[in-house]
Amino acid sequence: MMESHISSEVTSVDEENSSLMFNDDSSNFDKTSDLAVDSNGYDENEDTRSELKFDDVLETEEEKSKRSKIEDALKNNKSTLETWQKLAIDKYGLVNDDLRRKVWPLLLCVDPDPSEKAPLLSELSQHSEYNQVVLDVNRSLKRFPPGIPYKQRVALQDQLTVLILRVIMKYPHLRYYQGYHDVAITFLLVVGETVAFRIMERLSTDHLRECMEPTMEKTSYRLNYMYPILQKEDKELYEFMDRATVGTMFALPWYLTWFGHSLNQYRDVVRLYDYFLASAPLMPLYVAASLVINRRQEVFEIGCDMASIHCLLSQIPDNLDFELILERASKLYKKYPPNKIERDVKNRVQKEMEQRRRDELRLRRRLDKNKPVWMKMHHYLPDWLLLHYKSKYGLLFATATLLVGLYAYYLRATESGFSLFKTGSWHT
Repeated sequence: MMESHISSEVTSVDEENSSLMFNDDSSNFDKTSDLAVDSNGYDENEDTRSELKFDDVLETEEEKSKRSKIEDALKNNKSTLETWQKLAIDKYGLVNDDLRRKVWPLLLCVDPDPSEKAPLLSELSQHSEYNQVVLDVNRSLKRFPPGIPYKQRVALQDQLTVLILRVIMKYPHLRYYQGYHDVAITFLLVVGETVAFRIMERLSTDHLRECMEPTMEKTSYRLNYMYPILQKEDKELYEFMDRATVGTMFALPWYLTWFGHSLNQYRDVVRLYDYFLASAPLMPLYVAASLVINRRQEVFEIGCDMASIHCLLSQIPDNLDFELILERASKLYKKYPPNKIERDVKNRVQKEMEQRRRDELRLRRRLDKNKPVWMKMHHYLPDWLLLHYKSKYGLLFATATLLVGLYAYYLRATESGFSLFKTGSWHT
């Protein structure tokens, strides 16, 4: 069983230095915020989100055509959920953030209530998860727009922390996990604080629900879906990775963050979010399998070594064709839906558990061979006799008990005239 709150963060030196400026504790954070207000004239009611922009990317002719389709669908009051899903899944997704801001809520059927006011950060600082959330938010600077001014970064960090804590306070049975903030910041950047809360609320009780359980047992189980998919689609690649015992840990941050933590290009992240919001909850696993297949040649070239393959797959290059990867993922889902590979997943997990037990038994036997004789005695003598067999006093007590028993036996044998030394040819 894997522990909850697994961290896959890799923090750069710059990020670590920057994080010292923010939210190390509630008192320091308040002082920093006050300083920002005094020196920059920052109004806490100012909407800084409108200025949070990533570098603009010119749209191709195909993307402009796709934009027109989306805009037409938004004007058409006969557009349905299926309309939005098809547009989000098809090539180029929703094209740009101005369209995502309108369509993402429609994909999840959320109806934001602007009258519900978000709590202040100071009101949430006593929550048990507050310190961990703040720590993770401080380490997510690479997800912020490049060159973002100081006051806007502070404001965005505040909003992100409040957004996360609002969800887990509203649903106490849900547990925050490290990586959740990577999902939350994507929605915060695109749709703003009010709509982002409704979206995260919906996803946390649906798509991400298993990831927010007290342990990561179900999440670990889900990751095994990749291998039956690989086995059926690319047997050579499957056998190579299985022989190298690569496992599934390389894909854990992919699944927990919808690839948000593992991708360097913002454009790729939001494109994948278009796709996932319009797809079944387990679709990230099919995208993971598709991505591995996409890099099959690199896997073969690096050699059949667990550490090397894990390292290779953990780092996703910036030049991948995600449209091709998503198209293959859709085909894989149709060919091998979850209900058809569930038995294969259970068999794989069972085999891994049995192998783990054999490995543990083999290790225990190897360790036993190297133990002194007196340490092995605890397998054959009762605990009350040995007491603390690692203690010399426990051993002395055990020896004394044995000697007293032998002496008592000798006295009784003497009184009855019986002796082990008076039998048969051994009489002396």
